[in-house]
Amino acid sequence: MKISKNNAEHYIWGDNCDGWYLVKNQDLSVIHERMRLNTSEVRHYHKHSTQFFYVLSGIATIEIQGERITLNPNEGIEVPPQISHQMLNESNGDVEFLVISQPDSKGDRVLTEYK
Repeated sequence: MKISKNNAEHYIWGDNCDGWYLVKNQDLSVIHERMRLNTSEVRHYHKHSTQFFYVLSGIATIEIQGERITLNPNEGIEVPPQISHQMLNESNGDVEFLVISQPDSKGDRVLTEYK
């Protein structure tokens, strides 16, 4: 069956941001997410999951271990396990991106404060 955000399981996270599960199993997770302007994820790391963030539209900022990186459409970045990171939308519009996690990051997240 074809999958898109139009027929995928939807959820709300953070400050009214959207997520759609495109693939949802224990070995792999693919989520299409939308962040409204001036929103951010909490800073965290994953004990076991590697994640890849890929921007579809808009301009995202990701902070990895205290370094801020701008991601434009059709750009992505890999975040290994145990590395503190935070996705932010500091642009003037929505940002849509894919979050690919292997294995699934459910229950694997640890909240942090960068020092």
